[in-house]
Parts: sequence; structure tokens; C-alpha cells
Amino acid sequence: MSAVSWWDKSTGLALLTILLWASLAALTSRITSVSPLVLVGLVLFFCGAGALPFWRQWRARPVTWLVTITALLLYHTLLFMSFRHAPVLEANLINYLWPLCIILFTPLLLPGHPLRPQHLLAGALGLAGSILVMVDGELKLQQAHLTGYLLALGAAIVWGAYSVLSRRLPPAPAVVTAAACLPAGLLALLLAWGLEGPLPLAQIPQADWLLIMGLALGPMGAAFVTWYLALRDGDPRRIGALAYLTPLLSTLLLVWLNGEELTSRHLLAGALIMGGALLGLLVKSPKSQRVVKPLS
Repeated sequence: MSAVSWWDKSTGLALLTILLWASLAALTSRITSVSPLVLVGLVLFFCGAGALPFWRQWRARPVTWLVTITALLLYHTLLFMSFRHAPVLEANLINYLWPLCIILFTPLLLPGHPLRPQHLLAGALGLAGSILVMVDGELKLQQAHLTGYLLALGAAIVWGAYSVLSRRLPPAPAVVTAAACLPAGLLALLLAWGLEGPLPLAQIPQADWLLIMGLALGPMGAAFVTWYLALRDGDPRRIGALAYLTPLLSTLLLVWLNGEELTSRHLLAGALIMGGALLGLLVKSPKSQRVVKPLS
């Protein structure tokens, strides 16, 4: 298969997003001075504030704002909470069931995009790799971390559904995705204030503020825009399989930065995930696909 047949602009944007998202868990797990809800609010707020200079381009239908704000708020709240209730390595890899959700949700939400055997095999390999981190050496669920596993699974479902539905949202400038972070962040901070009391902003050390700004600029800033552009023009089935490279890169970064233990189980999981990603990437997309009716 020639390079042209598997490489295009959307693939490049998806790979750039994957590289940015690989640092999400490592950076988030190092911030412990605030609750997950406050952390979500601060990061999304600063991310949205970065889109303020482009306010003239904030033109989108109400359904686009509603779906995007809800997905950003719900996904990151579930994800950050999972990091507090389960080992970061395992919660992070379970969260990356969302590429499988993209593959499975595509034929349900996007008419004219049927699944092929290669798509299903790629998703199965990724699923097998993700399940592998949920079990110990005796293949038993780690009951002590069940809450964290379920939170991470919920995050995966939310992001998978949003990624596919974004193809059905009315056309809007890419900056709208970043702009939606601003109201999502404010909502998260209001929820934190109502549920947890006054926001402990003065207690956040300088090192954590730097990490928060880093998250807002990279994995929760620019990455939202590049992901939106990749899915807008690319095949979500291929991109969903390719996205399984993210947990592999993320796990290696966690091991390097946080001193996490990398076991043979994690290595095997990474091999399965990477194999599924490569298989999904090599599936040739049809030249013509049915135009999908946007959500009203």
C-alpha cells in the first residue's frame, strides 16, 4: 500500500493530537493541591481564555455549543476523578477505551460508515490491551479500584460518543472548540464551589499553577482544535484505531516522569494496542461516503 493511501492531513492532525494527549495523565497526576473538579475548572477556563483574542470567530449553532461544553466538562471531570480512585497507569489505559467507542459508535451515529472486519479486529486488539491492565496476575478484577475503573470507563464512553457526534454538528470554526472550554470551566468551578465550598486558589503552589497552564496550552488546549479538525475531515474508524497509540505513549511517559512500575502485563497491553492501531491505520477508506445530515 502506498504512503499516499494511508497518510493524509487528517492523519497528521490526529497524530499531533495523540502526541499532545500523551502528556495528559502524567501532568494531571502531579497536581494534588486541588480537587479534580477544581482542576478541571481551572484548566478549561485558561484553555478557553486563550481563545478570547479570536472572539469574532465564535460563530456556532446552539447545539454545537451545548454538545461541546457538556462533553468537555463531563469527560474531564470523570477522568480526573478516576486518577484519584485508581492507579494512574490503569485508569489512564482504561480511559483509552474511547478509541474503541469511536469505532463502534461510528456506524450507529454516522450512516454510510459501515464497519469492516479489519475495523473490528483493530478495536478488539485495543480492547484486549486495555482490559489487560484491569486484572492482576491471576486475571481477577482489582476490586479496591473498581470506582476508579468505572469513572475511567464513563469518561471513555463520553469522549467516544462526542468524537463521533462532532461529525454531525453544524459547521463551525475550529476555535469554537477551544472557546467552549471557557463556559465549561466556569461551570466546573461553580459546581466545585457549590459542592466543596470556597475555591482554595491561594493554596495552589506555583509548581501546580505551571502544570495547570501547561495542560491548558497543550493536551487540553491546542489538542482540542487539532482533534476537531482531524475528525471533521478524516475517517473516524481509522482515527479511532490510530488513537490507541496514545495510551502506549502516555504509559511510557508516566513511567519516566512518575517512576511508575512497568510490568510485563503493561508491555503486552501496549503491544496489543499498538498492533490494533496499525491495523486500523492500514484499512483503506472508501473514496465516497454518504453525506451525514447534521444535528439541528
